[in-house]
Amino acid sequence: MNPKFNVELLEEANEFLNGLKDRAREKIIYNIRKSQFVNDSEHLKKLNDKVWEFRTLHNKTKYRLFAFWDKTDKSETVVISTHGIEKRT
Repeated sequence: MNPKFNVELLEEANEFLNGLKDRAREKIIYNIRKSQFVNDSEHLKKLNDKVWEFRTLHNKTKYRLFAFWDKTDKSETVVISTHGIEKRT
């Protein structure tokens, strides 16, 4: 099965992920990969016309990576994640 889109993480997103504990980072990456195959607003949600977010809940902390669709290449759509935040519950 091929993914529906590719994901490109910008430097800010990589820095955010690398600053997290291993288990949180692994779960976020798992959810990003899962969203490439399964349409699920629990993991990839549209915020407005241009901004989307990858969503992960891990140990009572909500993680968000903001994303935008890059439609410059017609053969393949890439989601570019820019940066992330933590929301504690």
